[in-house]
Amino acid sequence: MGISGVGNERPTWVVELGHTDAGAPPASASAAPSSTFAHAVTGLTRAVDRGEALIANAGHLGNYDAATLIALQAGIYRYSEAVELVAKIVDHASSAARTVLQGSH
Repeated sequence: MGISGVGNERPTWVVELGHTDAGAPPASASAAPSSTFAHAVTGLTRAVDRGEALIANAGHLGNYDAATLIALQAGIYRYSEAVELVAKIVDHASSAARTVLQGSH
């Protein structure tokens, strides 16, 4: 079950967020904030989709050598980081909505 339905155009969600170098600003830093946020959300949805596909296909691996298992572990770690970030965003958004709604009464 994917959340974006988008294919694997880029290798990691970090690249999709525009962070190709550790100290370099995102490629879309000069863009409007809403497009930057949309770009980040798109990268996160792709990362979650890739992680779900990785887990779904893990049982069908042809070989279980050390390199394959380490790559699988790294992919699942990236997936768990993306899910954790999505959970934090949802938590902060719901908290902000609750604050706004409480202030309007």
